[in-house]
Amino acid sequence: MRVMVFAIATESTEQGEPPTMEAFEAMERFTEELVKAGVLVAGAGLKPSAESKRITIEGPSRTVIDGPFTEPRELIAGFSIWKVKDMDEAVAWAKRSPNIMPGPSKLELRPFFEAEDMADALELDAGTREKLGVA
Repeated sequence: MRVMVFAIATESTEQGEPPTMEAFEAMERFTEELVKAGVLVAGAGLKPSAESKRITIEGPSRTVIDGPFTEPRELIAGFSIWKVKDMDEAVAWAKRSPNIMPGPSKLELRPFFEAEDMADALELDAGTREKLGVA
């Protein structure tokens, strides 16, 4: 299964404060472990929401809103995509993640909808189901 790992923003990340060199090195070591284990698919840190745009979609209307946005606890400072056996494995990896910012940090783990999750909801012919790897 694939899991999206969200690093929830803090006051420090929203102010654009970089982690210490020691924290960067700890995260680099952790990332190397994820890569060696075949878990890490992708990942990146995100700039503060002050440099962001938000698009509101309502029917045919599109509204562009400039950052910064609301409280940091509602924002994302970074993400990773992990390929793991199950959510228990994802939680085990997340518990090993270093805290690279001062003060408490939060990670949110969200599983992807995979083809097999959608197969029953979609009317697929046998060839398409086989390509997706679902019965």
